[in-house]
Amino acid sequence: MTSFQATDYPTLADFGHDPLWLIILKAIAVFGFLVVNVLVAILLERKIMARMQTRLGPNRVGPHGMLQSLADGVKLALKEGIIPTGVDKVIYLLAPIIAVVPAFMAFAVIPFGPTVSVFGRHTPLQLTDLSVGVLYVLAVTSIGVYGIVLAGWSSGSTYPLLGGLRSTAQVISYEIAMGLTFAAVFLDAGTMSTSGIVAAQHDHWYVLILLPSFLIYAISMVGETNRAPFDLPEAEGELVGGFHTEYSSLKFAMFMLAEYVNMVTVSALATTMFLGGWAPPIFLRPFDWADSGWWPILWFVIKVWAFMFVFIWLRTSLPRLRYDQFMNLGWKVLIPISLAWVMVVAVIRAATDDMSELSRSLISGGAGLVVTLLTAYAIWGLMRHVPDPEDVPGPASQGAEFGPPPFDPMAGGFPVPPLPGQVIGAPVSAVDPAAPHSARDKETSDA
Repeated sequence: MTSFQATDYPTLADFGHDPLWLIILKAIAVFGFLVVNVLVAILLERKIMARMQTRLGPNRVGPHGMLQSLADGVKLALKEGIIPTGVDKVIYLLAPIIAVVPAFMAFAVIPFGPTVSVFGRHTPLQLTDLSVGVLYVLAVTSIGVYGIVLAGWSSGSTYPLLGGLRSTAQVISYEIAMGLTFAAVFLDAGTMSTSGIVAAQHDHWYVLILLPSFLIYAISMVGETNRAPFDLPEAEGELVGGFHTEYSSLKFAMFMLAEYVNMVTVSALATTMFLGGWAPPIFLRPFDWADSGWWPILWFVIKVWAFMFVFIWLRTSLPRLRYDQFMNLGWKVLIPISLAWVMVVAVIRAATDDMSELSRSLISGGAGLVVTLLTAYAIWGLMRHVPDPEDVPGPASQGAEFGPPPFDPMAGGFPVPPLPGQVIGAPVSAVDPAAPHSARDKETSDA
């Protein structure tokens, strides 16, 4: 038995030589892989959530309900499509397409395995690769958000518009943190191509030596995909259904397809960047068969579905965050810590240039553990922080004469919750209650 060598990994020079029929075959395989994963994810999500909540879940369509997600897809496709009056029709119809197409395009540079033989042609198990492959994924997934924003704007309704605006703020906030986590990986790997990053993890996975980057990416990818507890653009509690409230039939199904494909994409990217990609677990490395041929696809799928299970687990376990907590987490915790960690990685990389790979890894791992503990403490403090009544400006601390008026939840005729720092009190009259009755009566009659 011989161990797999780093020289056996595909490089950028191995791409661009496939015939047209093989490129089409790879594209169809990637498309089929994503569609099947979406069908399985919808079914397993309902099954796992039911199990966690002591329910049965789907069990009618097919053996043990296995065809339920397929039946739901057919039902959505055959339902009548309703277009409300007052929508911007062109953008309204284009928005689902803009959301779903980039979700599939992002998977073009994800490596599934090493070089294999397909009908006598040696080719990497990857559609293509670029010298800036990871930046390509970031750019394409960012375009997909335009579908959500345009869907909310073109619907001509208040709640979808609010969902689109939330999605815009969400992407801006969490994509910065996500990009900074990738910067740490680029510094250590010395490349931005996905195949090169997988090859750079031959001796150690980056989840071990770049732990803060992994944790920040794991949080950011949940925010990027609008999944619970960060599903604020489609929060049915206050936005009915969010950006897709006015959509039905196949157009609504396309938004759901884009969401689940994006889940698979960010999970595959996390596997590629931090878990060694298609490389087998360390205890299987001594075996030739584990990292050659078609076996690496199995390890890749297992790692991807480990992240998919976490998505489902979070949705079942955690309540939705308040919006100010969500934005504070992105701007006050994740982005500053990501910036600091990138600088730490750069300093370690420059200071340990003459050391062995093992020494550099141990130093990076120790620094990463310290930064991870600081990150956990910062997030815990942010989530646990409750404003002290003594610190909140208002009648309680400054006196009714100088503080802001009490918050009236029924102002405008519709009950709304107070913002952080606002004090609920009796409605404030436009006339000073301390004024004499005659003065108040005169002002009332004048009005």
